[in-house]
Amino acid sequence: MLSKSQISFIKSLHQKKYRKESGIFIIEGIKSITEFINSSYQLNSIYYTHAYAPLLPNNLTNIKLFEVNNAELEKISTLQTPQGIIALVHIPAKQEIDLNSLKNSFSLVLDDVQDPGNFGTIIRTADWFGIKNVICSENTVEAYNPKTVQSTMGSLCRTNVSYTDLNSFLSKIKLPIFGALLEGNDIYKTNWGNEGLILLGNEGHGISDLHLEKITTPVTIPRFGKAESLNVAVSAAIFCSELSRNKK
Repeated sequence: MLSKSQISFIKSLHQKKYRKESGIFIIEGIKSITEFINSSYQLNSIYYTHAYAPLLPNNLTNIKLFEVNNAELEKISTLQTPQGIIALVHIPAKQEIDLNSLKNSFSLVLDDVQDPGNFGTIIRTADWFGIKNVICSENTVEAYNPKTVQSTMGSLCRTNVSYTDLNSFLSKIKLPIFGALLEGNDIYKTNWGNEGLILLGNEGHGISDLHLEKITTPVTIPRFGKAESLNVAVSAAIFCSELSRNKK
């Protein structure tokens, strides 16, 4: 049985302020938890119902385990329909972006993406297409937001997500910068080369004026219908797919 203080602490992690203070975030679901266990992330504890006990992996060294009932799980879960198992995971220490590691590959760069579901889908898409780095402006939604984590379906533990002053970063980077814009080169006729950054903008305002001048190649996804714009996660998927198709 969980104590009131345990329940209170876990519920506090639903909020960014307390995730930042404690350095811990929540993941839910046996698939995602198993993937994080087998990654470089450090798990703090796991809370599971009796039905999930047989599904727990064997390699749980130094991870605290708590069997809970359904009522307790509902109190600490971030989901309307809890998945029967929750883990608390340590947020890794912030690391500076290694500019050399970005060479000879493509990375996604997000300019103030705000929706956690979109962000999680972008991370999952990057993982699917083998893109290792997702670089975010400081105002992009938090990677450890529960909705973001849930949307990644475990891909967060295989993707390098970093935050930086985007203006400074784009000013000193020596790689081609492909910007997703409504007007630009046709994505299906673009010469990608073998490295670069794919810059994607905010859901409502697109790429900020401050960063437009840094773009070396504006790229657009041709429109054949009447829609005014594409969802940023959909745009990211189309860019990733085209990059994959054009690999040399």
